Amino acid sequence: MTLKSPSRTALVRRARRINRELARVYPDAHTELNFTTPLELLVATILSAQSTDRRVNMVTPVLFARYRSAADYAAANREDVEKIIQSTGFFRAKTTSLIGLGQALCDRFGGEVPSRLRDLVTLPGVGRKTANVVLGNAFGVPGITVDTHFARLSRRFGWTTQTDPVKIESEVGALFPRSEWTMLSHRLIWHGRRVCHARRPACGACEVSRLCPSFGIGPTDPEVARALVKEGPFS
Repeated sequence: MTLKSPSRTALVRRARRINRELARVYPDAHTELNFTTPLELLVATILSAQSTDRRVNMVTPVLFARYRSAADYAAANREDVEKIIQSTGFFRAKTTSLIGLGQALCDRFGGEVPSRLRDLVTLPGVGRKTANVVLGNAFGVPGITVDTHFARLSRRFGWTTQTDPVKIESEVGALFPRSEWTMLSHRLIWHGRRVCHARRPACGACEVSRLCPSFGIGPTDPEVARALVKEGPFS
């Protein structure tokens, strides 16, 4: 017998209960990239593609000390940048993005990082995910960050069946007040890194298991599941 999909009202209520539970479990959830300015966060987020926050945080102190403004990136020596960021992977493409970013900011935005999504996504190396990270964490503008963790968990929670990040952003965003979007993103990313893993989610140690329609895809025995939990921080 096919299980009946929950009504829209039931879906919204369950989604918001999960969010409240995750808020209780992760009261300090935040971006695990280190930054002090919008430009630093934008650069760090570009570097985080196909890398880890920990690795990015290892290279950015040197990078940020040397390149403090958009003009500094625009005038940067390619080899110098590549040497600093090499360990983050895809360093040649990332270097091209950072130099192009500096030039675009200087040419079109007076050297400042814009605070609108439509402007951010015109910059080299910046897509919606990166733009929403910057908007939510540097400017306080609510945004949903659909990374691999967010996409995986939103499907497991039954909030969406989509695989396209823009469609996921739209469908999940409709379930929550806009004011919750940034923190919701942090909570799902933290839970995905620590508990709800891609291959073997720690179902038996999950604080929202009773609300999760995917409960049981990972070990349900509490002792086995606890051994799968990864302790943060991941920065």
